[in-house]
Amino acid sequence: MKLVKHIANLGYGSRKDVQWMFREGRITDAAGEVLYADDPLDHANVRVDGEPLDPPPGLLLMLNKPVGYTCSTKDPGRIVYDLLPPRFRARSPALSTVGRLDRETSGLLLFTDDGQLLHRIIAPKSKLPKVYLATLAQDLRGDEAATFASGTLLLESENTPLLQAELEVLDARRARLTLHEGRYHQVRRMFAAVGNHVEALHRERIGGLTLGALPEGQWRPLSGGDVDALFGKDRG
Repeated sequence: MKLVKHIANLGYGSRKDVQWMFREGRITDAAGEVLYADDPLDHANVRVDGEPLDPPPGLLLMLNKPVGYTCSTKDPGRIVYDLLPPRFRARSPALSTVGRLDRETSGLLLFTDDGQLLHRIIAPKSKLPKVYLATLAQDLRGDEAATFASGTLLLESENTPLLQAELEVLDARRARLTLHEGRYHQVRRMFAAVGNHVEALHRERIGGLTLGALPEGQWRPLSGGDVDALFGKDRG
């Protein structure tokens, strides 16, 4: 791939825009030497305005999503893409969320431009555990863990029982719930099915991947080691 097309595909501008960036001397190598549009592509060695290029295609990143943002590109309100560099919305292939968190749910959200990886993560057969911390409007009754673990719970308007889920009670109104599937508003609907209401919801983990010390509203690209952790692999 030509250097011009590669940089344009990363969202820095149209090919015409990138051509002008070359003419203005804004694209250099790591040593500060001006590059030309027909120079060989060496992603790690390219700088735009002195800064390294964004990660190449095959990007997987995590975001610590705050409450109040939707997983959409068209919502008139605040969207999760507002928390990423603006040019990320112009990348080709497109950067998509891996599943969704609703507006009032915070926590771990993944993005990728790798379609195969996206489908591998969200495919039902992967059954990657997703762990949520729920704060409830009413005290837990005490039978919720058994109900969620039964594998027989039916959500309203559905005719397929939920897979078994694990509930860890933290206190009277807080619980950690581990799911092995991903249905629409599943956590909220599960607690509604047992007569409760979720007041706050935070996703802590997907597979073996956690947010760690990533602050709310911040993101970071993920490494091969992170992907191994996501799928529960051990590189050691």
